[in-house]
Amino acid sequence: MVRADVDVGDEEVYQGEAAAAEALVKTTEFVVFLVAVVGVLAASALVGDSDGRGDVFLADKAWFYVTLLAIGYMVSRGLAKAGVRAHRDA
Repeated sequence: MVRADVDVGDEEVYQGEAAAAEALVKTTEFVVFLVAVVGVLAASALVGDSDGRGDVFLADKAWFYVTLLAIGYMVSRGLAKAGVRAHRDA
C-alpha cells in the first residue's frame, strides 16, 4: 500500500489509495478473462469425435490455453497498476 501525504501549509492531508486502480472484479479484463476461459473449456468439452479422427481438442491443450489466458490477464493487470503508479508519481 502506498500512502500519499500532501503538505498543505501547516497540515498534512492523507489522500488515500488511488481511485484509478479498480477492484479486481470491476475490470473489463477480468470479465473478458472469465468469458474466454469458459469458452475454451466449453469448446474442449463440446469438440468430439465426429469425423473419425478422434478428439482434436484434448483437455491438456485446453488447459494450456487457459494458462496462456491467465498469463495475459496478469500482464495486463500489472501494466494497468504500473501505469497508475507512474501517473501518480508524475
